[in-house]
Order: sequence, then structure tokens, then C-alpha cells
Amino acid sequence: MAAFGTVFMPQMALAKYEDQQWGDSEIVSSDSISLHPGAHVLHYSSTCFEGLKAFRHEDGSVHIFRMDANIKRMAQSAELLSLPAFKPELLEQMVKDIVAKFADEVPAAPGSMYIRPTFIGTEPAIGKAAAPTSSALLYVLLSPVGDYFAVGAKPLRLLLEENGMRCAPHMGMVKSGGNYASALGPISQARTEVDADQVLFCPGGDVQETGAANFILIDGDELITKALDSSFLHGVTRNSILTLARDLGLKVSERELTVDELLERAAKPGCEAALSGTAAVLTPVGTLIHNGKEHTVGNGEAGETTLKLRQALNDIQWGKAQDQHNWLTSI
Repeated sequence: MAAFGTVFMPQMALAKYEDQQWGDSEIVSSDSISLHPGAHVLHYSSTCFEGLKAFRHEDGSVHIFRMDANIKRMAQSAELLSLPAFKPELLEQMVKDIVAKFADEVPAAPGSMYIRPTFIGTEPAIGKAAAPTSSALLYVLLSPVGDYFAVGAKPLRLLLEENGMRCAPHMGMVKSGGNYASALGPISQARTEVDADQVLFCPGGDVQETGAANFILIDGDELITKALDSSFLHGVTRNSILTLARDLGLKVSERELTVDELLERAAKPGCEAALSGTAAVLTPVGTLIHNGKEHTVGNGEAGETTLKLRQALNDIQWGKAQDQHNWLTSI
């Protein structure tokens, strides 16, 4: 199986913004795009993206998961980055069109079709560091993916970083490439020095998120995660997991969580921790590394509630459970 996100469908949906208006979307080859070397995105990072999935049910039908939430978040990112505004209906139709075209290629469970809407500023103007782009491209790529847990859900090792930040605090809720780039250095260093899988950024002792996923702590019947603010990504999977946790009768606490409280709770028998995101849904965390010491979360294995929540979400996505929250869009 090829690495996650490295195989693409041969065509994509694309729309251009020029002369202060959007053109019609079209289906084009996905092997390349044409950009001027002075394009705004290449110099001033006018770019944002989304990640969502389409799933094949047992009856052969194809359904996109929570497309409306992803489109809403992308519109928010575009506004915060001063990219041209777009009507949600435009992106919705683009996603539907390209998924419908390659509906036969959507893998059966436990695979899925990963959908990557991308928005970039294209104006050739290196003198516009303090001004928004006047032209842009919006496109939607597709990438069939297999089971993220094909070799088992091995609990992750996280390094708690209290001195650094994933990105600028006011940019955390924007899904932009620069935020991921700024986290690469600390993550690479953590892998080399302490064999960590990811860094959990906790500036000033405030537990936030890792380089690419939201963090969740489960202590008995209470699920704890940071309250939404502009410093970290408002994950669609995070929101889905919290909704399902409430459905299962768990107490969901969206609040500040300090490193001290995290380590104290993590040491309890039965405590669980996990990362939530589109790719892996809910990935168990088994070890927290802090100031050179390793702290086992619970028994160090994937927790019962973590696996139950992940299964509950998967069952909705693949049509094995009722979609009570109207999260699926049929193609």
C-alpha cells in the first residue's frame, strides 16, 4: 500500500477567481497547475486547505462525511487570510462533482476517499506583502486511502513542549500550510532525541494540540479537551467525537487543561488519551514525555472508551449505524 496521501485521481475540480469574480468550476487534469514564480502564495503564504473523506457503504452507495462543516471552516480560513470570498455552494458543487466522477474508485471499508480542497493566491506581485491577492485558484484533489490502522492502533508517544508554540496564537484556527511547517522542526527534533511520534504543544503549561491533531483526555466518564479559541484548530473530527461522547453519556469538559493536571490524571489506572483528526479518526496515546521523564497513560494501551468512540464514528461513516446527526451527504 502506498503511503497515505501519495496516490491521486487523474483529475480534479478547479475554479478561478479573476477580475473580482469567480468563473465556473471545471474538471481538469490533476498532474499540475501553472503558477507565475511571483505568485502571491509562493511569497506570502496566501493558502488554506481542508481534509475530509467520502465512504462507500455496503450497498455500494458513496457518502461524504461532514462536508458542510469543512466548507464553513475553509470559508473562515479564507477570510482570516484575506483570500477572495467564495460562496459555499461553489465548493460544495466542486466536491460533489469530482467525487461523483470517481465514485467507482472510492475504496470499500476500511478504506475511503480522502478529499483535499485547496485555495491559493495566484496574483504575480511580489510587492504585495501587505495586500491581499487579486486572483486565486480553488481546487479539489482526491486521494484513495486504505486503513490507517492496518498494522494495529499502536499507542503514540508524545513529547510535552511547554516553551514553544505550534504557530502564532491568532493563526491557530486557520488551516494553512505555514502552521504545519512551523511545527516540523520541533517534531523532527522530538523524534530524534526522545523517539516521540508527535509533539503536544503546551505553551506556558497550557495543553493545546499536536502538530496535526487535537488532543483528548478521558478520565473515567469525563472527556476533557481544550475549549475553542483562536490558538488551535477547530477540528471537525474533534467536534464529531465530542458529540458522540455526549451520546454515550460521557461528561464532556471543554476547558483549560494544564500539564500538571494532565500528568496527574494520566497516572490513574484506566485513564486514556488520544489524538483526533481526519486521517486516523482517534489515535490512542500511551506515553507522555516531560522534562526527560516518561509517563505512561493508564496502562499504556489503547483505552476501551477511545476504541468505542472511534468505532462509533467509523460505523456512521461506513453506514453501519444510523446517521442521527445528518453528517453524511449522498453522492
